[in-house]
Amino acid sequence: MANARFCKGRDGTKIRYEVRGQGDPLALIMGYSGSSRTWGEPFISAISRRFSTILIDNRGTGESDHPDRPWTLPDMADDVVAVLDDAGVARAHVYGISMGGMIAQEFALHHPERLRGLILGCTNCGFANSVLAPPEATAALAPNPDEPLAQQARRMLEACCSPAFVASPMGQRIIDERIKEMSAYPATPLHSYRRQWEAIAAFDSFARLGRIKAPTMVITGSADPIVPAANSDLLHRGIPGSKIHSIEGAGHLFFWEAPEESAEAPGDFLARH
Repeated sequence: MANARFCKGRDGTKIRYEVRGQGDPLALIMGYSGSSRTWGEPFISAISRRFSTILIDNRGTGESDHPDRPWTLPDMADDVVAVLDDAGVARAHVYGISMGGMIAQEFALHHPERLRGLILGCTNCGFANSVLAPPEATAALAPNPDEPLAQQARRMLEACCSPAFVASPMGQRIIDERIKEMSAYPATPLHSYRRQWEAIAAFDSFARLGRIKAPTMVITGSADPIVPAANSDLLHRGIPGSKIHSIEGAGHLFFWEAPEESAEAPGDFLARH
């Protein structure tokens, strides 16, 4: 990916982003520990055929700053505002997955005047009121400083995919491709895992969901092992007028397993708004 741009967040943190494609502006917000590379080229190519797609390295990842100090998900939502300001975008659609979906909720709640349509992928409303994954599933996402990076990446990524995808030759080929893409980019440092996890643990939008007024689609893989699909039902019930879309058989990284559907269904929804 070329055309890197940099801006400063409200607290001075350097945020890296780039813009791909043409059309209405759409900001993509990645999840826990992932940079903009984690979306994967097949999904990015599909979504940027329809939108001016703004790809953001969350603070702590990629070529953005990696501060080792506490921050919150509202701070990360402010980073998205800083990117939009720098890009000259007054209002944008926002598509966040996992932790990025939590950041997107904070964006919708704190900056409603900057939001057009909202896509919440494989995410929840905070641990207190959510359906949690089995501990062994989330344990697989913990970094291990004694494990080679490539081995860690494969362990974490396979834990996020559906079992059928991991067991298939096509799934293994795609996982290999995504690991190769991400390995050519700065690795997320261990302290960023901790700081992002602290921010996730402090997040709770359950009592505020009714205040989200933007047109919203909740999207999930039906076989998500990390954020069970029931959480999308909770969000759908809590956000007035929202729509829900399930990708049958897909896991947490549904945009890897079904990149065209992951772009088309939200794209059609956003195009109507």
